[in-house]
Amino acid sequence: ADVAYLRSILPSTTEDAFFDYLATLDTSEVTVSAVPEGSVVFARVPFLQVKGPLLVVQLLETTLLCLVNYASLVATNASRFRLLAGPDVKLVEMGLRRAQGPDGALSASKYSYIGGECCPVAPHGTAATPSPMSPSPSLLAGFDYTSNVLAGKLYGIPVRGTIAHSFIMSFTSLEEVQLRVSLPPLAGGEPVDLPALAESWLQRVDTNPLLTHARSGLPNFCAVALALHQLGYQAIGVRLDSGDLAQQSKEVRRVLRACGAHFQVPWFETIPIAVSNDISEQSLEEFSREGSEIDMIGVGTNLVTCPLQPSLGCIYKLVEVNGSPCLKLTEDEEKMTIPGSKTIYRLYDAAGHPFMDLMALEEEPSPSAGQELVVRVLGTLGEARKVVPTTVEPLHRTYFRDGQMCEPLPSLLEVKNHAQASLSLLNPAHRRLHEPQPYPVAVSERLHRLLAELRQASQ
Repeated sequence: ADVAYLRSILPSTTEDAFFDYLATLDTSEVTVSAVPEGSVVFARVPFLQVKGPLLVVQLLETTLLCLVNYASLVATNASRFRLLAGPDVKLVEMGLRRAQGPDGALSASKYSYIGGECCPVAPHGTAATPSPMSPSPSLLAGFDYTSNVLAGKLYGIPVRGTIAHSFIMSFTSLEEVQLRVSLPPLAGGEPVDLPALAESWLQRVDTNPLLTHARSGLPNFCAVALALHQLGYQAIGVRLDSGDLAQQSKEVRRVLRACGAHFQVPWFETIPIAVSNDISEQSLEEFSREGSEIDMIGVGTNLVTCPLQPSLGCIYKLVEVNGSPCLKLTEDEEKMTIPGSKTIYRLYDAAGHPFMDLMALEEEPSPSAGQELVVRVLGTLGEARKVVPTTVEPLHRTYFRDGQMCEPLPSLLEVKNHAQASLSLLNPAHRRLHEPQPYPVAVSERLHRLLAELRQASQ
């Protein structure tokens, strides 16, 4: 059907042999190697390399870029929110209504849970390699929950949500609540009329000046939570959705502590407080600066639409054909490709932090820990530099060879854990969001000479 459709839209002069050839295409000669999903990746470092027949790897370009661009972008965005929120606050992805369609919404839920990676450039017969072009590292961590129930079903992501405003607004008094709302005590016994019990608690709550808030739902929450407590249940939490969220959280916590102390209900003091309302990175910075009692944050629009960088510039470029390295020349050095089929190494210092990524030609000997290496750092006018890594890690693994998967793919939770571990290894100077220290990416002396030779030959 696909070939028939192409035949219908291409010129009638297209040879039949071309369509016969398309019908025989497969990936039996394709090899794909990549960094493990969830890894931190830096600008200009190829995170994926595809080898195979030229036409086949060219046809894969759009599919691969579509798969990695938004996923890497939203995962990186999620990691930025996590770094600003800190490790203790729970983060909920709530972007379904603002995402770019249902497919984008599912991707946002999945990859915000993971927390990030980065992008692609192409290499054999043809080799193609993707690599990030943004100067910032892809930062990884992740959200704890999603409000997207379908994402929870499909991917096993923990699901959390809140009651719709419209549901709350549909009631004007307790009289509108059907008396069918009865609840048996956890300890056993006859079901109890919950609205009536809550109303009796509300009368007691209203006698305490600390718990009286005009036009506030907080006294009502306390009354219902105390009624539930009497039956052996524990309230899940409160949500704030407008106004000065940091200040409100402190006021609400004060009331909950007073209520817990007054009625001798200790767990009341630690009832989780959740906030939402167009939360951005700036919002999280304000929460941190002002101090707050916030336990959970719901982020939607500013997570899934990535307003600070709406798209990620992954590229997929030819770097080798039939064993001959290729070079794309451009006046913009950052957009110039690095030729040849390469091996990528991450170099670590004595403290266990990565301090440099090194690209070398595949046929070069692997560098060793403790070995002095002469490298050329990209973007520094090509001066030679000597480094001695304490640990050397090859970044790429081969996942697909001869048309078959050759390494099992990790689960979503394993990817998330790898992302968090990968991010935690970064030096804080590289990891910080404001004015981070540039992370050096270098090429070996041999690769540097090849690059110079190809540039000279093309002039």
